[in-house]
Amino acid sequence: MAKLLVQGGRKLMGKVKPSGNKNSILPVLCATLLTKEKVILHNVPDIIGVQKIVEVLKKLGSDLEWNKKTETLVIENKNLHYDPAKTRLPLGERGAVLLIAPLLSRFKKLSLVSTIGGCTLGIRELDPHFEILKALGVDIKMEEGNINLSLGKTGGFIGGSYWFDYMSVTSTETFLMASVCASGKSVLMNAASEPHVQDLCHFLNKIGAKIDGTGGSRLEVQGVGGLTGGEFRITSDHQEIATYLALGAMTGGRIEVEDALPQHMPLVIRTFGKLGVEINYDGNTAVVEENGELRVRKGFTFNKLVKVEAAPWPYFPGDILPLMMALATKAKGEVLFWNKLYEGAFFWVPEMVKLGAKVVMCDPHRVIVWGGLPLKGTILNAPPIIRATVALYMMAVVAKGQTEINNAGSIIRAHPNFVEKMVSIGAELKWVE
Repeated sequence: MAKLLVQGGRKLMGKVKPSGNKNSILPVLCATLLTKEKVILHNVPDIIGVQKIVEVLKKLGSDLEWNKKTETLVIENKNLHYDPAKTRLPLGERGAVLLIAPLLSRFKKLSLVSTIGGCTLGIRELDPHFEILKALGVDIKMEEGNINLSLGKTGGFIGGSYWFDYMSVTSTETFLMASVCASGKSVLMNAASEPHVQDLCHFLNKIGAKIDGTGGSRLEVQGVGGLTGGEFRITSDHQEIATYLALGAMTGGRIEVEDALPQHMPLVIRTFGKLGVEINYDGNTAVVEENGELRVRKGFTFNKLVKVEAAPWPYFPGDILPLMMALATKAKGEVLFWNKLYEGAFFWVPEMVKLGAKVVMCDPHRVIVWGGLPLKGTILNAPPIIRATVALYMMAVVAKGQTEINNAGSIIRAHPNFVEKMVSIGAELKWVE
């Protein structure tokens, strides 16, 4: 696995442009299967997940041209063919499950091995997708170790209603891709509303879908006879935006982040403020000024810890929580971080402690970080979690001396040209195989 060597103590300065959102491009790319007309996508990040979906689409017969320099992808799915024996879904990737509804729409039948995805895309996570598909008219059977899906006699999805147990991003995206061409109206309650889900809604509407409720927890979709072609730009990665801003604040540098999604960032910016970081917008550019004082701002309820609480959007995003934990190690004071999403979200905290951070795990969902202590470079073993690995990198940037981060390759799953972008704002780092 890739190893990252980071020299700490550098002030980061400059202007940077974030990549396209990893979690937007994957469902949008899968959704192009719903139309036979040409689709042009802009701001497409060159990451492993996209590469794998592109390879699957090529095997299906997609006419596809990807200009990585201009970040433009042109695709036309006019002449597709599907042979389950030859075409395998990219197991372990988020895109695998997102292909199910579009493939069903095009080929009417689909067979999946029951072991699809193992621990990453295990049957527990597939259940909400299958329940959505059943609600929209799909016949699902387990036969000889395979999960067989069929659109039945109608040959198409049928409008229906469903109410989720919890806000699931990929299940909401499955609902959208299945319902846009269904006969009749479909309604989803307790829908996910993250920026990447909104991107998929905007893309589908751009090519002829009729989706109401984008950005809310109730989605209403009026099925249409077919979708057209069109152009669409993937929005910036809000997690990467937060990364650059936090790095500027931690190192005392001035960072300008272009295309910084002011419509999605108010809660994130206010959370920065809890740690003493002031961020201002000049149009679509977010700016953190040089040499700001990092200090936890106490609230009026003086006998309670300052808290950063993560839950499904529009709460504070769980994926940005590790970045704030890294920032908190440099802010004088203490902060309680609460992740309501995942029980295993903090198992990487001992790696923070290796750098000299003072962190106490209260339970699987909550940790307290005491900031303002000096950090010192060391050898770290990164977890297979993108944002946790990024958080360790952020701490290494401000630590004294050199830090060696083993298994850091997960970073490039979401951040194309990571090292090059960091070097452009003054960081000193390199990959070592």
